[in-house]
Amino acid sequence: MSGPASAQVQEHINRMAELGVDVVRVTYPDLTGADRARDVLLESLPAVCAHGLAFCRAVYHTSPRGDTVDVSGGLDAGLPDINVVPDLSTLTPLPWEPGVAWCHGDVIDPATGAPAPESPRDVLRRVLARCAELGLRPVVGPELEYFLCDPVDGGWRPYADHTGDVYTAGRRGDPAGHLTRTLRHLRDLGIGVSAGNHEFSGGQFEINLTHSAALDAADRTFWFKTAIKELARAEGRLATFMAKPFNDQGGSGFHLHLSCVDEDGRNVFDDPAAPYGLSAGARHAMAGVLAHAPALAALANPTINSYKRFGPDTAAPWLIDWGLDNRSAMVRIPPERGAGSRLEVRLGDASANPYLVIAGTLAAALLGLRAAEEPPAPVVGHGYDRSKAALLPMTLGAALDAFAADTELTELLGKEFAASFLAYKRDEIARFRRHVTDWEFGEYSYHL
Repeated sequence: MSGPASAQVQEHINRMAELGVDVVRVTYPDLTGADRARDVLLESLPAVCAHGLAFCRAVYHTSPRGDTVDVSGGLDAGLPDINVVPDLSTLTPLPWEPGVAWCHGDVIDPATGAPAPESPRDVLRRVLARCAELGLRPVVGPELEYFLCDPVDGGWRPYADHTGDVYTAGRRGDPAGHLTRTLRHLRDLGIGVSAGNHEFSGGQFEINLTHSAALDAADRTFWFKTAIKELARAEGRLATFMAKPFNDQGGSGFHLHLSCVDEDGRNVFDDPAAPYGLSAGARHAMAGVLAHAPALAALANPTINSYKRFGPDTAAPWLIDWGLDNRSAMVRIPPERGAGSRLEVRLGDASANPYLVIAGTLAAALLGLRAAEEPPAPVVGHGYDRSKAALLPMTLGAALDAFAADTELTELLGKEFAASFLAYKRDEIARFRRHVTDWEFGEYSYHL
């Protein structure tokens, strides 16, 4: 097991000690994007960096309720270890937990010394390596929405649940000052947030992250989601990035603003002389995202609940289409040009694993560049007319079938990752099919 040089590790230890840190939390995402972690005493960091932290590989195959999914290399292999090595370049003190810093961890297969094939961070790295071969550096700006909830009668209700407070700030939609307090913590953590506001539904917020290189954007989004949930717990509340947690409220999206720069830092998506002011590369990349959208939905809309966010007139996409400054389309082209030329891919919901949705979107864009095909004409006006474009998958099962069939996409992401992801998600569907819901009991129990 290799890790940072001992002198570099000691420099980090000295810096953290000067800041009053004596515990380091090493975090990494599982397949769902949830954080897995272990707290390490600062004086143990040299050994941890040299040998890694051992975790059971089943962490990648464990459901949110704790069920271990039977995936190749898991139960059949005796539940072997993975090793997690701290990435000390990301070491950051936690502003809300004195004495504690956290950092990302890189996940290694001890049998080979190579990155674990299911590691979401390394799925993205594989795609970025292919981008680098073309001299491209993707730039990503994430936007996520979430619900803040208060406890009530053994469950949860939307915090400040008055609707109609979209694009507001202050006590009107946030009587306890959650948003400003959260923005300050995120700023102090160095996550790189620019702004936030109350959204359409009661208790729903949106916070915009600044754009940056794709891996950095994914790292910051992972920490953003983790931090939001931690800060809510400290308030005795629940923050959820579920796609649609309440029947009578809207859903939460995860929009990706995507562009690419060349080795000189020039935005290669911009071309004032080209159709729509978009370069051929931008149009080809968009055509790839549209062509592979059914498979991409499995990563961007990864839960059974995700598909309850979709529908006509929901402000979520429904069709595989694109438009100029059109928020009813799956891909929106914002009006800015020049350095601001970009795609806004609106397919994802907030439950998505940021590493996987960014990796999948970039892989689809790369395939579009390879095919060099033009996108269809943009949708004008109402983007929910089924006569104008194909329908997105409307169930997780349909999306998984499309993902399994899209061998070009899964080849770029990694075959072992794709197999594990499919097995994990198909088990989720099987467990849901066996579960009797409250709706079923309410619909049938009295009359039947």
